[in-house]
Amino acid sequence: MKCIVGLGNPGFKYRKTRHNIGFMVVDHIAKENGWKLSKSGFESHYTEEHWNGEKVILLKPQTYMNLSGNAVKKVVDYYDIDPQDIVVIYDDLDLPTGRIRLRQKGGHGGHNGIRNIIDQLGTKEFNRIRLGIGRPETDLPVVDYVLGKFSKAERPDVEEAIEKSGYACEDWMKQSFLEVMNTYNTK
Repeated sequence: MKCIVGLGNPGFKYRKTRHNIGFMVVDHIAKENGWKLSKSGFESHYTEEHWNGEKVILLKPQTYMNLSGNAVKKVVDYYDIDPQDIVVIYDDLDLPTGRIRLRQKGGHGGHNGIRNIIDQLGTKEFNRIRLGIGRPETDLPVVDYVLGKFSKAERPDVEEAIEKSGYACEDWMKQSFLEVMNTYNTK
């Protein structure tokens, strides 16, 4: 069993913000496959499905970003999921908008959602897909920037990154995450 976790903040107010790009990827995967995240539990909205012969959970924690680990830990414990069978999808200020990078492990890089997941799971060894949102070009505070929406000019790059991330998740159902990294980190 594998678990795909998209990070974001719940509620309409945050729906299309930069910080919610992880939710956008999970929503894209669900839509492309005709699935609905209709279950509530584990402090999340989720669905259990089969994808390319692999059982998978799509998860959107509803804990707000900084407590995402609480929801992830509940799912991991309930289903006895190995952290290496998880991929967490989230925004990254240090990547240009629209760029994606995959990693098998690492630190939190200042991302509070990832910090909380590391704290709750007690490991840094889980897969990640980071989607670039860039940094503010003005002196706009980072918190306002990440909770802001993408500009019209950014949207094509963002849509492409969401789509590529969905393909990377689909490929992960058929091959190792290392192989997927080797494919998508070169693009």
